[in-house]
Amino acid sequence: MSGQDFTAEGGHGAVPLEGVPAAKAGHGSEREWPLYEVFVRGKRGLNHVHVGSLHAADDEMALRHARDVYTRRNEGVSVWVVQARHVAASSPDEKDPMFAPSGDKVYRHPTFYSIPDDVPHM
Repeated sequence: MSGQDFTAEGGHGAVPLEGVPAAKAGHGSEREWPLYEVFVRGKRGLNHVHVGSLHAADDEMALRHARDVYTRRNEGVSVWVVQARHVAASSPDEKDPMFAPSGDKVYRHPTFYSIPDDVPHM
């Protein structure tokens, strides 16, 4: 096995790094795999839920590792992985302007509409 570069960073065992591109300039001299965010849909749920993050060399490896790490007890029916750099998210500091209700749009409030008495469960 001489000549191959192995690492056990992350505690998941030695993984060959041959053929994996090195980190970009300015990001350190060690090789870095992209960070992936992992979402799992459980057997009882309809929505995928964020369960954690992991590093992988490519999408296929990320799916395999996500399956192994986050669905070990056979609790998932679907796994999504997405590179963290592709996730667009709001900041918690933007909470008030982002999620504050608009007072000038009365049609968004349920009190604006009249509901007939014979309509159940509204």
